[in-house]
Amino acid sequence: MAEQLNFIRVRGAREHNLKDVSVDIPRGELVVLTGLSGSGKSSLAFDTIYAEGQRRYVESLSAYARQFLELMSKPDVDLIEGLSPAISIEQKTTSRNPRSTVGTVTEIHDYMRLLWARVGVPYSPATGLPIESQTISQMVDKITALPEGTRLYLLAPVVRDRKGEYKKEIAEWQKAGFQRLKIDGEFYPIEDAPALDKKFKHDIDVVVDRVVTKPDMEQRLADSIEQALRLADGLAVAEFANIEDGEKEPRRILFSERFACPVSGFTIAEIEPRLFSFNNPAGACPVCDGLGAKLAFDADLVIPDKDKSLHKGAVAPWAKGPSPLYTQTLQALARHYGFSMDEPWHKLPADARDVVLNGSKGTKIKFVYDDNARKYEVEKPFEGVLPNLERRWRETDSSWVREELGRYQSDTPCETCHGKRLKPEALAVKIDAKDIAEVSNLAIRRPATGSAPSKPS
Repeated sequence: MAEQLNFIRVRGAREHNLKDVSVDIPRGELVVLTGLSGSGKSSLAFDTIYAEGQRRYVESLSAYARQFLELMSKPDVDLIEGLSPAISIEQKTTSRNPRSTVGTVTEIHDYMRLLWARVGVPYSPATGLPIESQTISQMVDKITALPEGTRLYLLAPVVRDRKGEYKKEIAEWQKAGFQRLKIDGEFYPIEDAPALDKKFKHDIDVVVDRVVTKPDMEQRLADSIEQALRLADGLAVAEFANIEDGEKEPRRILFSERFACPVSGFTIAEIEPRLFSFNNPAGACPVCDGLGAKLAFDADLVIPDKDKSLHKGAVAPWAKGPSPLYTQTLQALARHYGFSMDEPWHKLPADARDVVLNGSKGTKIKFVYDDNARKYEVEKPFEGVLPNLERRWRETDSSWVREELGRYQSDTPCETCHGKRLKPEALAVKIDAKDIAEVSNLAIRRPATGSAPSKPS
């Protein structure tokens, strides 16, 4: 039995031009199939071994999951033993796409996304406990907790980032008595709803009710929320803007019958495979756009030679050019904080290095500038070398300036997703206490270990 596990045994393979071929292929080794053109190399590798491995994997999934995958017929072979789930990697030129991973190139990530969408359990980032359904009374309590007099819309998010024209649906909502829609961020009377391009994705909310918060309106809120939940498959939205606080953009509170944390209010609208794709806006981290990293100014590139002093040009981006502005700025900092411009950078106190790189954090400093035409003084906080470079990079329209400043940037992990590329909603869904990014980062030979969460209901 132990000997059988060390080999993939193929007996009587007759796919295409194979003539009753039997072969033992060692497992855990790099095996190359060679031979003349037409000798059956691809028929053995792809149409027999790979096809059977993929077929067995697909058959192990649930009937619901199998409907999304292409079913493969059983290859013409008498017996295959010792076979693991198989993948086929298409021969491609080297990809420089920063979004490509081993998982996406081999399409393993597609299976993982489907697995997390169907089996994963959502957990609350606040409590660490599985997210449970939210009751209508809890939704009402959250709305009544808003300041009295808050004007809000109760919306049913019936279409969320989906393509289509939705003519038939809009006609049905109008027939049901609804009078207003919010389409792609704009409100319309339902009879004036614009024609939608079916090639683009759209968001459509049905306005179920418009209310002003006041005492003794719990029953009306409950009825409206219940109606929104029925329309939008268990979702409802309360949208409002606090005019007194100067809010221009409306604030949206999402309610869910299925996935909502009663403590923090953390809500997941839906758990679908696209939620776990960093190539899809539905799942990609909104800060780094699903790249997991972003360009940021690197202190080690800004101060490349730690033995140089500030006078000798330790701050590389500020050492170039004839303008004395940057030198006078550093001199003012040295006077205020009592450090020397002639000391090597690595010998300066840590707080002095921090204030040069990251700024004075609100502390006002007296700067004296002399540009040979006039001399003037100004008292203001110092923004810091790194924020200064970031601001110049962000505000400039010059490609030359961007190229010059880009020499001091490097990839740094996104501070929001910490390099995992996905939204918090996707990372909150776990299997065996691990999110999809953690499992994707494991080595193939390393087993995923963790405490098993409770089974989804």
